[in-house]
Parts: sequence; structure tokens; C-alpha cells
Amino acid sequence: MHNPGTLGAWILECLDWGDILVFYWSVTRSRHFGGGVPPTGWIHSERRKALQDMLRKLNLEKNQSKKFSLQEVLEIRTESLKECIPHTMEDLPWHFLRKVLALNVTARSTSLEKGTSDGQRTREEEGENTIDESIFRTVKTNERISVNPVDVLCSVLLCSDSFLQQEILSKMSMCQFALPLLLPPLETSHCTLMLWAMRDIVKTWRPHSLADSRGFREESLVLTPMPTISFVRMGSLNLSKSKLLNEFLSSSQQHHDFFLHRDMECGNIPREIADGLVEISWYFPRGQKSLDLFPEPIAVANLHGDVKSHQVQLSFLSEISSAVFIFAERIGETEYTLLSSLKESTKYYFILECHSEKVNETLKFLNKLAPVLNLSKSHILTKDGKTNTAEFVEQLRFITGEITNSPLKTVSIQEMATVARELMIQVDEDFRECQDARNCAVEITGDVRDIAVYKKQMLKLQGDLWKNLAKVEKELCRMERQGDTPSEKYRSELKDKLMLLRQQQNKCGLTIGLKKFIHGTEDSLSAKKEHFLKWMKFNLDHIARANLSKLRAEYKEKCKNIGVEVQNIAKIDQLISSSSLGVEHFMRELGQFYEAECLMVRENNRRQFAHFPSIAADLMLGGFPLELIDGDASNIPLQWITDVLTQLNNKLRNRSKMFVITVLGVQSTGKSTLLNTMFGLQFAVSSGRCTRGAFMTLLKVQEKELGCDFILVIDTEGLKAPELAKLEDSYQHDNELATLVIGLSDVTIVNMAMENATEMKDILQIVTHAFLRMERIGQKPNCQFVHQNVSDVSAHDQNMRNRKHLLEQLSEMTQAAAKMEKLDRDIKFSDIMDYDPEIHNWYIPGLWHGVPPMASVNRGYSEKVFELKKYLFDFLRDRSVKNSPKDIPQFIEWIKSLWNAVKHENFIFSFRNSLIAEAYNQLSAKYSEWDWGFRREMHLWVSEQETLIQNASPDELDCWNWQNELQRKLLCGEQQILESLDKYFESDAANLHLVEKYREDFVRSTDSLKCELKTYSYNKCNNAIHIKNGRYKIDTLQMEYLKVIEGKVDRLLEKCRKEECKLDDKELRREFERMWTETLSEIRLVPLKRRQIYSDIELCLRKDLSHRGSSVNQKLQAAQSLLSYRMNTFQMKAEYINPSFWDHVKSMFSEKDNLCKAGELAKSLMSKCMQNINEKANSRGDYHETYSGELLHIINQMLQQGDVQKLRPSPCFEVDLKLHILGEAAHLFQKMHEEFIKENDPQVRLEKLKPQYFSIFTDLYLEKDAHQTSAENFCNHCLHPALLDYVNRKLGIEIVDDIVKGSQSTEFSNRSFFQFTVLEQLLVQGNINNYVEYMTTYEEFVKSWIWRKILDRYRKKEALKNLESEILSGILKKIREMLKILIHKGGEKMSEFLEMFCKEMQKELVISKDSLVGIQFKNMSNPSQFVACVENFLPGLQKRILSELDALDLQSKLSKLPTKPQDEIFKRVFGCGKQCPFCQVPCEAGGSAHMEHFATVHRPEGLGTYREIESEKLVYSLCSTSVASQGLFKSPETDWVFCPFKNYREYYPDWLIQPDPSINASDYWKFVFKEFNHEIAHVYEAKPADLPEDWKNITQEQALKALKETYNMK
Repeated sequence: MHNPGTLGAWILECLDWGDILVFYWSVTRSRHFGGGVPPTGWIHSERRKALQDMLRKLNLEKNQSKKFSLQEVLEIRTESLKECIPHTMEDLPWHFLRKVLALNVTARSTSLEKGTSDGQRTREEEGENTIDESIFRTVKTNERISVNPVDVLCSVLLCSDSFLQQEILSKMSMCQFALPLLLPPLETSHCTLMLWAMRDIVKTWRPHSLADSRGFREESLVLTPMPTISFVRMGSLNLSKSKLLNEFLSSSQQHHDFFLHRDMECGNIPREIADGLVEISWYFPRGQKSLDLFPEPIAVANLHGDVKSHQVQLSFLSEISSAVFIFAERIGETEYTLLSSLKESTKYYFILECHSEKVNETLKFLNKLAPVLNLSKSHILTKDGKTNTAEFVEQLRFITGEITNSPLKTVSIQEMATVARELMIQVDEDFRECQDARNCAVEITGDVRDIAVYKKQMLKLQGDLWKNLAKVEKELCRMERQGDTPSEKYRSELKDKLMLLRQQQNKCGLTIGLKKFIHGTEDSLSAKKEHFLKWMKFNLDHIARANLSKLRAEYKEKCKNIGVEVQNIAKIDQLISSSSLGVEHFMRELGQFYEAECLMVRENNRRQFAHFPSIAADLMLGGFPLELIDGDASNIPLQWITDVLTQLNNKLRNRSKMFVITVLGVQSTGKSTLLNTMFGLQFAVSSGRCTRGAFMTLLKVQEKELGCDFILVIDTEGLKAPELAKLEDSYQHDNELATLVIGLSDVTIVNMAMENATEMKDILQIVTHAFLRMERIGQKPNCQFVHQNVSDVSAHDQNMRNRKHLLEQLSEMTQAAAKMEKLDRDIKFSDIMDYDPEIHNWYIPGLWHGVPPMASVNRGYSEKVFELKKYLFDFLRDRSVKNSPKDIPQFIEWIKSLWNAVKHENFIFSFRNSLIAEAYNQLSAKYSEWDWGFRREMHLWVSEQETLIQNASPDELDCWNWQNELQRKLLCGEQQILESLDKYFESDAANLHLVEKYREDFVRSTDSLKCELKTYSYNKCNNAIHIKNGRYKIDTLQMEYLKVIEGKVDRLLEKCRKEECKLDDKELRREFERMWTETLSEIRLVPLKRRQIYSDIELCLRKDLSHRGSSVNQKLQAAQSLLSYRMNTFQMKAEYINPSFWDHVKSMFSEKDNLCKAGELAKSLMSKCMQNINEKANSRGDYHETYSGELLHIINQMLQQGDVQKLRPSPCFEVDLKLHILGEAAHLFQKMHEEFIKENDPQVRLEKLKPQYFSIFTDLYLEKDAHQTSAENFCNHCLHPALLDYVNRKLGIEIVDDIVKGSQSTEFSNRSFFQFTVLEQLLVQGNINNYVEYMTTYEEFVKSWIWRKILDRYRKKEALKNLESEILSGILKKIREMLKILIHKGGEKMSEFLEMFCKEMQKELVISKDSLVGIQFKNMSNPSQFVACVENFLPGLQKRILSELDALDLQSKLSKLPTKPQDEIFKRVFGCGKQCPFCQVPCEAGGSAHMEHFATVHRPEGLGTYREIESEKLVYSLCSTSVASQGLFKSPETDWVFCPFKNYREYYPDWLIQPDPSINASDYWKFVFKEFNHEIAHVYEAKPADLPEDWKNITQEQALKALKETYNMK
């Protein structure tokens, strides 16, 4: 360019691009073109060069070929979450896109953020004291550092695909920006008509013809014919045409800058590529004659640039316009030539800005044009600087009014396309994919006349069939119309009905329209498919609007006629409600075809609709909303949604982490608009298209910091919808919707219009219900309250009191909701979610600035919504650190479980979720690991203490404070578990927040475990001390006897050595035998005293029962000797239950059943006592009086439990039970005592040592190396028994370790896995006896099951041999190391050395003092030689011990282990032992101190022995069905009064019985019942149940499948 100081540069700055070209042509035409007009090719070349320069400035060069897509622009990026302030020209396109899609009216600004602010520059100027001529210069710094906004618009549109262009123009229309009608010829030599880009725009207005009836028109903008008034400029002007047009279209109350003009921000920057752009804007009346500018809509077109340079555009405008206003400074020869070629069918008006020297010339040519263009004086207007603009605008409006009142041509934009094509103007939708798609759509929509009729005939599956299906599905869960029909029979009837409806659906074939729709959506060309869906939307919306308009008019007419029947009005009302028809209805039909086929056709290869989910998944990826909840049927097509989302996940290759954002609010409060503004989405917002149900849209996330791949946005139907208000269950419907979407969401936006306080209260009540339910299941979605239509700048402060009041209201509603949900705890809103009134409340101004239809979007609305958006993403960014976002499989699971819970009404007590179950199972498995770790430590510690006790002297025992050490050990173990629990909840394990509420259960279980281990450890140590003290006197006497014997042996040795001739072996044996016999006769061996143990036990029993009353004493007096009672002779008698009890029971249960329960209790108690007795009897100690007291404590503790008291046992039951248990104990304890006496008889013990003494005597006499013999004796008599004892003490612990960490670890990891394993194997075995044992004697069954599993595992001896070898190798290694250490420590005498060895190994080995005494006899002085000899014997000793262990019978070996592996695993999987009060299924809750019992699957009550009283037939109802039904029950807890099953928790508050998660969930037990109905009846001495017919069709494969699904086993 020229130097800025030159005149030429100044001229160029004052002209636009068209002027520059004219100026340039005038200068260069004689030089280059011989004085003629420049050729078209040259002009196009210059334009393309200007375009490339502009694209380079804006950094859009690559997007000229690879267009921006709508999906790309909507992606969540870091930049999109920041305040959009352009700093360079490259920022301008994205600034425009983000602002316009967010409905921000500042989108057209191209002002750049400067490095130095205006304030700084002003301060600098203030510092200058001199005033010079520079003050008269015009400062135009912004002209060279930015570009004209229309240039940015043209560039962005050229670089956008057709769908993004549509969205841009739709948003511009909402902002009341003028839209580009004709794009200038930039990329090609032809202009482009933006018809497709405007097709999405729908306008609503009220013409004056409908003002009195208060009707309105709603129509697609491109289809609405209206007069068009065009404005063009010839030459250059001082006045701004665009500014004048803004005044022309704006009322005095609300001004809009429809068209950009030079006085707007950056409007004075010369256009570089936008000359030739034709923009169009509209005026729509609102039906107020005093305020409207025009009675009917008009369009106003505005050509940018000098019309002399854009003759094609002028021709086009002449053809389509009712009038063309031409702005000119003068009319000369050139202008006359151009204007005289125009058609006279259009009216032309001139607005002249004349200077005095050009008036005559202008008049001359105007007179020449008058006959050509049919001009009169009224067609000529003048305006100069002195003309009042307001008056001039009014004059223009008057002329326009006159034009519109006269017969005129009205043209729609669609009709303009015909004119455009004639003038060689491109139409943006004239390309093959778009037109093919249009034809395909028209083939479908062309058949639609009456929407209701079309839906009934062509979309059959989603009509009454689908609605009836939805009702049956809910009835299956709620059982509200059950009446007197048995629950399971009623369920079977419903399932048959459901199957029948699906069969009817499945018989329907695809209609022609649906086939064409599928063809359109399956098209391999993505562009064609997207265009097809758009055409479908446009056409269907157009038809729906026409139908709706007709129905509204009919409804209004009927309402006027008083005599019209209410039914007719209601019928029209129903037609209006169902008059919407969109793509979603076609997709819904596909979903129904798919669901019906899935249920009816099991084999995938026979399905013809299996590809439907893939179609829907592709549409979701393309940004198309998927219907989650069908608003018409209020139902979720679960199989369809599941498989669509599964396909979506597969297409994303499992990279589907996502956060979910949902909006809730009253109908027509702008929820969809809020989401559309926030995310640039396209949820339906037109009149008559209120959202029904819920739709979800996927948004891709580029920002990695968010920790997710997508944002899923859910738009919901309005709560408190008028069309649902008349229905009884409207409140329930709203509750269901709110519960479902809040449960699925990470963030819930509660949208509230501030005008209606009552509606606000209603929605808050619904929301608090939903949040309360979520808190109960571990979900805590964030909630943002959006208060719309609050525009005051002081709103936040002014509403401080309101926010406080809102919090109070929310807390009140939470408490009310808690009562409705039957929660008895005091609960506030802040307890169920993190709510901060200052942060979580948003005050947003109204959407419109002014009064529609001519209102623009309020800038405050857009900016506040953007603030909310930024906050939400900051929140999600922080949330992703704490909780990993859901992926699609998890989201599917949430949909299933939430919907199942919602269908069951009683949400809190029926919620079930495999994600929660899986998280809970993982937590339980972890706790089982920690539990066993604690138990293992305590078993090892107790083993050490028992060894120490056996090795300690009485003096050492007296001063040894083992209780303190026990307490420290227990506290340490408890602390380790609690720390592990805390770490686990802080880890990144999946879905931990869902099981947070169970943490306290495991904390309590840890305390319970500590108490259990404390009792166990204390008893074991005390028992060891009793045994040690009992043997002390015996051991002391033994030591005295041994001293005497050693003295005798010593004297005999001296005597024999003095003999002259050497004695041979026989003589030595004879001398030793004679000495031994004489010595024993000399020693007065005191025999141990025998006791009558049963007498002691009987005395203890009498003391226990002495305060129980005369009847008990009489029963005890009449009893036989205790030895005449054994456990196996105990039999239940009717007298064991209080007689008064039978009066209540007889109406429902037989006496036999209740006796059976009491018998099971007695059996369990006897089993527990027998375990205690056997443990004592195998201890090899003597009887202690505390043993019987301990047994009585166990019996009393169990008899006092609540479950036992409910049976009301009589005193006879207690007395007889104690007699039989203690009678058994008396036998075994007497036997134990006899064996102890026998084993510890002084003579027997001395005889055991005789060979050892003889061996030493012989070696000493023969002067052999005594070390060898002593070492051998040490290994055989000391180490051998000690090592065997050590292996036995460790083996049980190691077996448990091996099982819980080995291949069987999963089935024993927690109770649910164990149940699944057991039930699966029972099914495979198919043995009725096993099932009966499992159902009637569960505890015994589990014990025998575990026992068999252990035996099976170690039947091949290799596994057990390896464990034994490892244990033995470990202790032998320690022995070797200790022997070496002690050699280096010194200790010259053998007695000292052995004493040191025993001391060091006192925690591991119990070495008999008797054996040591023999070895220490005749002390050897070389311990090192002794050690060497011992080391030589150890390998042989190891082999011998392993061989001995291998030779033992497996069962006897395992049964004699101190730590019995079967008992430890039983504790791990058996749990609390509680059983369901209805069906007797065992509790599967983790830990031992949980507050609630639950089971994964319940079974028919007849399998738990229940039968009908009169018929004696087994009961086949399931409690998991009954609790959701209208059925009744009675029990001791209800005082035998019938109560609703739904209220069972009032009587069994610690049991959580969840309804089946699916129709087939209980198929396992139904199959078992139908397979063994007669056999079970025979075993229970009842009659077979009359099972529902559909049970008989269940196969073993279906039963196994149901079991796997229920236990979530993949």
C-alpha cells in the first residue's frame, strides 16, 4: 500500500472494496484494458487473492479444504472453557464461533485485546504539556490491527460444513443478527444462496389478522412467503445505509443492530472479501397494533458494496423484491446504463444524498429513467446531514407499509432458489448427497397426512402395544392389581401377557416407510446420512406444525361452543398431545422391533434386526440425541438402550469414560434452551415440541484434565407437565423421572423460573426425594440451582435471605421425604449432598432482551450461562481426581438398576446394582484377607504362647504378664485392619463411593473380630496354663525319681568297671535290669488320683439351674445319671415349646414345622458344644472344672438370642438339652482324664526312659563316643516329638493360607462367591439329597462341603507333603542356625548348652524335660562334637518325620490339627449365620457385625419346608416377589396378625429383601423346585406344590444363566 501520509492512501481508507476496484479500474483501464471494463476472470482472480490473504490472516487456510464440522466445534476444549478474548487475528474465527453458538450478542466484535490499555495511553497523553496539530488528526489504529466483522463471517462460513453453517445461522437468528442470503463469489465465480443454512430456523409471530383471536403462526423461515424490501448503494455515501436499516427495523422501545455498520465496533475497517454479500433480516409482528411497525412479516435485504460492481446480486434482488431502495449520491451515465436494464415489475425507490453541483445531472438521468422504471416523484427521497433521521425512518416505514398493503409479490427463500439458479447463482443445497437425501426423506414424509393416523398405521409397535407392555412391566414389579391371586401365579400370568404382547409386536413387519428410513440411516456416506436425518427433521416438523395449527384451531372452536361434549374436546386434546412426529419416533420403532425380536428369537444368527443398535450408536457418535426414556409410555426399552450403548462402547474401543450432566425443571422454563446455550446442542425447543421423556447427547472432550472422554448431556421432560397433572400418578411419574436422571448424573441442574413459588416448592420436593434416595445408595451427585429471569445486578446479595430460606425449605422437604421413604433418622438436606448456598445457586437473567418475536438474546443470559459452564467443568475436573468417571458399561448398569428400582416404587428398599454388588464383593474379599491376616497372626501368637507355657517353670508363669502382650497384639491387629480399610477407601478401586455406607459395618466387624480373638486367645492360653499347672507336681516327682535312678546307674557303672573281666552285652543287660528293678522297688511311686468327672460336671449343672424355679428343679431331680445322656439320644418333643404358643401358630404353621426349627437349633448348638469338647479332649491335658462352665456359657448365650426366644422354648427344652450336652461331655472328659492318668503314671514315664539310660550306661562302660549316642537320643527323643508337634501346630494355618491364596481362592473370597460356587455345583450334580441338606441344615452342609473340598484338594498327597516339607525345612533351618550360634557363644557343659538351646527355641519347640535329663546324664564336655553329630542325624530325622506324616490317614491327620482349616474357612464363608425370615436363605453380608442382612437371590418358601395349612401343599411364592406385591403375612413378630409384605421391615428391620432385578432372576430356584417338586414334598412329608405353568419350561441352562447373571459372574 501507499505511504499512510499520502493523499492516495487517505482516499483508499475512505473507500470500500467496490470503490477501490472502480478507482483502480479508472486509473488502469487505459493502460491495461484499452479503456474498457476489466474482464470477469481478472476480478475473480483478485477476489481469490483477497480471500487467500484473509484466510491466511485468520489462520483458516487448511479449513478451506477440510471444513470445520459442528461436532469439532462443540468438542470440549481447554480454550472453550476460558473467557473468549481475541488477542490476534487468528483468534477471531474461534471467538466468533464460540460466542455465536453460546448466543452471545457480542459475537460479531472483532476488536483485539491490546497490549497497552487505553487508560495507560490516556495517562501518557496527560503527561504531555504541549498542544499541537496532532489533535486534529483522526486516529484509526484499529483499522490495521483487525478485520471487518463481515469478513470474519464470510471466512468462517466458507470454512464450515453445511451443518455448522446451519447452526451458525440459527444462533445468529436468535441474536437478531442479519443473516447472509447471498455469499459473494469468492471460491468460485458464482454467488451462493444460503438456503440450506437457513432451513433450521423457525419463527413464531402473531399477524394482525390473528390478533383478536390471539392465535399465532409458526413456520419454517425458508418456507414462509413474504414481501422482500431490498436496499442497495450506488457510489459512495456519507450516510450509513446499514445503520439506517437498523433504525428502520427497530421500534422505539427496543433497538437492535441487525446489520453491521461503520459506527459499530470495527465496522469502519475496510471490507476485504465481503463486498457483494447480501444480508437479510426480518420484521415479525407480535400482534399489538399500537406497537408493531408492520402488520405482517417483511424481509429486508441489504447489499454490501457498490451495486455497480455487483450486477448479478442486483438482478437477483430485483427479481425477488417487492421494492428496491437505491442509495446514491448522484445518477450519471454509468448509473443510468446499469439502472435502465432493470425490470419494471419491481418498484424502485431512490434515496439521494445530493451535492449542489451534481443535482442537475442527477435530475436529467432520473427523468430519463422515469418511464423505464415507472418512477414518480414519490419514488425519490432525499437525505442529507440536516434531515431528521427519525422522521426519515418513519417516512420509509410509511412507504413500505403502502407497498405491503398493495398487491405485491411474496417470495419464500425456498422460492428464491429458482431465481438464483436462473441467474447462475449457486444454491448451497444443490449437491448430490443433499438432494439424494432429500428425495429419500420425501419418499417417507410424503405419505404423512394426519400424524395420529400415520403413527397408528405405520409405527404400530410404539402405540397401544408398547404402552400396554410398559404397564405390564411395571405391574410385574408393583403387583398392584394382584387381588387374591397368589404372587407367583400372578407374576406368571403377567409374564405370559408380556410374552403375548411381544409376540404381537414380533408378528408386525417393517412398513415401507420404516424400511426407507433404515435405508437412509444405513447409508455408507456419512454426509448423505446426516443430510437425510436433517431433511426428515425439517419435513416432519413442517407437517407437525401444520397438524398442530389445525388441531389448535379446532380445539379453540370447540371450546367456544358451550354445547360441545367434553369427550370431543378431550379427544382433540389427546390428538394435540400426540401430534408430534420426529426422527425419534422412527428410532423408537426400530428399538421396539429390536426388543421384540430379542425376546422371541434367542439365536443371533436368526435375527434380522441385530444391526439396529449399531445404526443408533453411529447416530449418537454423530451428535444425534438418543431417547433414553420414552415420554409417551413413560418407559425405558432396556434391551435396546443396553445394546445401543454397548455398540457405542465397542465403536469407541472402550475409551468411554464420561461425566453425566442433567437438567431438571418445570415444563417450559427453558431447560433445553439452557443446555443448547451451554453446549451448542440442538434439543427441540419449538412450540409444540416440548421434550417428552429424556434424551441424551454425547459431547467429545479434548481436555485431558477432565479425566474423561465424553460429556453425556441428558435433557428431560418438564416436571409438573399440564397434560400429566390430571393423572393420579403424575407426582409419582415426576419422582421416577427425577430419581432416574439424578441417579445417572454427576451434576444435576435444577432449573427454576422465579415467577412461580408454588411450582418451585413442588419441584424441590421431587428433587429432595431423588437426592435422598441417591444418598442411601452411595451416590452423591452435585446439584446446581438455576434461578432464571433474575436480572437485577444485586440479585445475589438481595437473595441472601432467599437462599437461607431455600436451604430451610430443602431441609424440611428432606425430612418429609425421609418419612415418606420410611427412614426414622433425623436428616437434613446438607446430609444428603454437599450443598453450599453461596456457590450452588445461580441467578440468570431472562433469555430475551425485549419482547419476542423481535427480541434478541440477552447478553447477560449468555454470559451467566457461560459462568455456570465454567464452574461445572472446574467441578468435574476436581471430581475426576476423587472419583473416576463412569464408562459406558457402568452407565448401562446404573440405568438397569435404577430403572428396576424405580419400577418397584419403594426405591430405597429395592435398589440393586451389580456395580454396588461388585464393589461390595471386592470390599468383602479384601476384608476377608485382612480378617484372615489378623486371625493368622493370633493363631501363630497363641501357638508361641502355648509353647512358651509348656516350656516355662511355675515361677516364670507367675511373673509372666501375657495378658498385656495379648492386649497389645489385639490392638495392633485391629489398627492394621482399620488402616487397611482407610487406605482401601482412599485407593483408586472402582466405585468405592457406592459402598461408603458399608464402611462402618466393617469397622464394627473388626471390633467384633478383636473380641472374638481375645476370647479365643485368652481361653487357649488359660487352658495351656491349667495343663502346665496340672503336670507340675507330676513333673517334680518325676525329676526326683530320675535323680535316684541316675545315682543308681552311676554306681552300677563304677561297680562294673571294677570287675576284672569285661562284661559282655548280656551281662550288662542283666546287671542293668537287676539295678532298675531294685531301684523301682525302693522308690515309692505315688500313683495319680482318679476322679469321677461326671460328678463334678453334674454339680456344675445343678448350680447353673439352681435359680430357674421349681419346675426346673423337679425336672433335674427326676433326671437319671449324667452318664446315661448322650447327644445322639436327644429327640425333640412337643413339650419343648410353650403350650400357649401353639394357639397362635396352628392357623398358619404345623407343630411339626416349628419343632423342626427348634430341632435345627438344638443340632447347631450341640455341634458347637461338641467342637469345644473335642478341642479340650484332644489337648492331652487333664480335666479342669472351668470346662463345664464354659460349655454352659455357650448354651446359655445361644438360648438367650432373640431368634431362639421367638420360638418360646420351655424350661424342659433347656434342661434336657443341657443334660444331653453335658452327659456327652462327661463321657469324653472322663475318658480324657483316664488317658491323662495313664499317660502320666510315674512308672510308665520311667519305663519310657529305661532304653535311653541303658544305652548311655552301655556306651560309658564300653568307653564309646557318647556324643554319637547322645545326639541320636536328642534327635529321636527330644527333637522328633517337638518337630512333629511344631508341624501339626503350623500345618492348619498353612493349609488355610494355601486355600485362600490358591486356585480355590475366588470361591472362598467372600460369601457371595461361595454361594454361587455351591449353587452351581449343586445344579450340576442334580442330587435332591444335597439340596435338602443345603436347605434344611445349612450350617452342617457348609461344614461338610468345606471338609470335602479340603479332602479333595489334598487327596493327592503331593500338595500337603509340600506344605509339611516347607514347615519342617523352615524349623530345621532355624535349629541348625541356632546350634551354630550357641557353639560360638560358649557353654562348656552339655547341660548348659542344652539349656541355652531350649531357651532360644522355647517359642517354637516343646522339648521334654524327661528326655533331656537322660541326655544330660554324665555330662560330656564337648558340645561342638555333639552339635556335629546332631547335624548328621537331622537329614535322616527330616525324612523319617515326613515319612511318618505321609503314612497317616488324611482325615485323621487333619482332624487332629490344633488349628483346624475347615473351621477357619467356615468362619470365612458362613458369616453371621442369619437366615431370611421367609425363605431361610442364608445372609451373605460381609463382616460379622453388619447392621443389615441380605442375600443375592431368594428362593420359594416351600423349599424352606413351608406349606399351606389346609391343603398341605408346599408354598411356591418367593419372598423377593412378595415384598413387592400386595400380599399379606403373619408371624410371631406380627403377633400373628396379617400385615402387608411391603411393610416387612417394620418387623424385620435388619433384613433387606430386594425384589428380583429381572424377570428371570429367580429361575434357578424355580428350576430346582419344578425338578424336585415331588421328591421335596416326600422328604418334607407334604404334598407337591401346584407350580405355575411357565416354571415347567425353565431349563437347566436357563437356571445356570440366571444364577450367573444374578451373581454378576461373567
